[in-house]
Amino acid sequence: MKNLYISMLALGSLYLLPVTDNNISASYAAEPAKQSVKVPAMRNRVYAQLARAQKLADEEGKQAGLEVLGEVKSRIDSLNSYEKAMLWNFYGFMHYSNDDLDSAIESFEKVIAEVAIPEPLRLSTLYSLAQLSMQQQKYSETLAYLKQWQQVNTKELTGEQHILFAQVYYQDKQFAPSLAAINKAIDEAESNNKLPKENWLILQRANYYELKQPKKVTEVLEALVKYYEKPEYWLQLSGMYGEIGQEAKQLAAMETAWQAGYITKAQDIVTLAQLYRFNNIPYKAARLLDEAISDGRIVANERHYEMLAQAYLAAKNDTKAIPALIKAGEINETGKFDAQLAQAYLNIENWQLAIKSADSALAKGGIDRVGDMHLIIGMSYFNLAQFEASLAALKQAEKIASSAKMAQQWYQYVKREQVQHNQLAMLN
Repeated sequence: MKNLYISMLALGSLYLLPVTDNNISASYAAEPAKQSVKVPAMRNRVYAQLARAQKLADEEGKQAGLEVLGEVKSRIDSLNSYEKAMLWNFYGFMHYSNDDLDSAIESFEKVIAEVAIPEPLRLSTLYSLAQLSMQQQKYSETLAYLKQWQQVNTKELTGEQHILFAQVYYQDKQFAPSLAAINKAIDEAESNNKLPKENWLILQRANYYELKQPKKVTEVLEALVKYYEKPEYWLQLSGMYGEIGQEAKQLAAMETAWQAGYITKAQDIVTLAQLYRFNNIPYKAARLLDEAISDGRIVANERHYEMLAQAYLAAKNDTKAIPALIKAGEINETGKFDAQLAQAYLNIENWQLAIKSADSALAKGGIDRVGDMHLIIGMSYFNLAQFEASLAALKQAEKIASSAKMAQQWYQYVKREQVQHNQLAMLN
């Protein structure tokens, strides 16, 4: 009898594999029950038929095994509780192997409906029912089976069993009990000097996220980076550092990902450039964008050229900003980038191009600070010693409120310089 029981369970373990969905698992209850009902023995003739069904199923296929089970079922009124339970147990595994989950569940429910059966059989069947219900996404039923199973179970839960509870609670949107269960599984693994499984940490992170605990989400991502280094974990970790206000770590994580070759998407490259700018490292931002545009990793569009130019300008490198501003100006029909070019040319003392760019900005329009363009023209003409043109431009700048004060100061200065220049010219 004992050998038959072991044989049947072995067959079951072949047919019914544990659920390992990455998005699910966790929780516990009640005092384990003791075996309180006397289990009847299995008679030789029933044993022989069930053993024959198993043999035929292994050798000739499940249908052959089912036919023999049908013969046993036709005499079900003559079977005792244990024999009926083993018959339905066998049916359950057969239906499962045929992907007929409804029939498998129906058969396993008939197993646990029998009172006088061994507790190990009740335990394994309840656990199988929980797994099958989980596969059908019937989470309340899954929890009900698991709680029944736990009332019978006399052993400490394994990590995988905690995980199943956690998965079910998570899918049922019970995030606090799910987290409690997943934490127990991880604590158990770590106490045995084992790494927590990757999908366990992913589930833990998901629960912390749902419970709005960003610092805990960050800690889990730190563990994922440490134990299961993957590109997406580095990028997610960087994002979480930003969310909790640790900008230096945000940049460090992103830069590590870049150096490891994990950053390949255009948006991630742009994000890294933005982080360089935010952390006052504009030259690195400019170099990154320049190379990425040149080799085609990010699109050579107006937005990216503008970012590149602004990075070089922030790094006090107007000369390198100019080509990017020219490219952006070729795309944008307004005078926006001509205005920036005018300022850049003024900064590097290229007076003629500063005048040309400012004139172009004014002609195209669509710029915010029109007065600044007249100022740039006036300053540039002054440096070319063309005083009348300078004064005319400064007069235009005086008419605009935003530039009036500076224009008046420059106008007076240019007037004085013009007088001195003319006096020197007369002496010569």
